Amino acid sequence: MAKSSITITLYMTELLYDVQNKSWLVGESRRTGDNHELVAAMQMNADPEHKNQALRSISLAYGRLKTELNEYLAAETVTSDNDALISAESNLTLNLYVPGNYNHVTVKTVTAECTDYIENMTLSDWFQITSPTDAEGYAAKAAANLLNIRAAINKRVRPVRTNV
Repeated sequence: MAKSSITITLYMTELLYDVQNKSWLVGESRRTGDNHELVAAMQMNADPEHKNQALRSISLAYGRLKTELNEYLAAETVTSDNDALISAESNLTLNLYVPGNYNHVTVKTVTAECTDYIENMTLSDWFQITSPTDAEGYAAKAAANLLNIRAAINKRVRPVRTNV
C-alpha cells in the first residue's frame, strides 16, 4: 500500500512559553501563607540556567518521541553527538510516513498530542528537580499522550466500493 507523508512542526517559542507558564501556574496554585521562596523555586523562568535546563529536557523528550514513533519515521541521519543542543530559535519537525488510507482528519490531534507529550516530559524533568511530587503526574500525562498519538495515527479512512 502506498504511504502518505505528514509533517508536524512544533515551535520552540511556544513549547518554552507553555512549559514556563504551566510551571508558573503550578507554583501560583501552591501560594499559601509565607512560602514564597518555595513557590518561586518551583517556577521556571527565562534565566539562562532555567532555559538551558528546559532546552535539554525538550531535546530529550523530542528524542524519546522519535523513538516511540520510529516505525512512522524515515531515517534522517546515521551520526549523532550531544553537542548539538536544540536552540530556543529552532523548531522541531516530525516527518511521519503513514499508510495511504490514514485519516488525515486526525493530524491536528497528532500535533497537539506531540506538543503535550514534549511539554509534559519537560515539566516532569523540571519538577524532578524542583518539586518531585509533581513530576510523577506529568510523566503519567506524557504516557497518556503517547497512547493518544498512536490511536490518532491508527485511524483509517473507510474503503469506498468502486464500480467495476
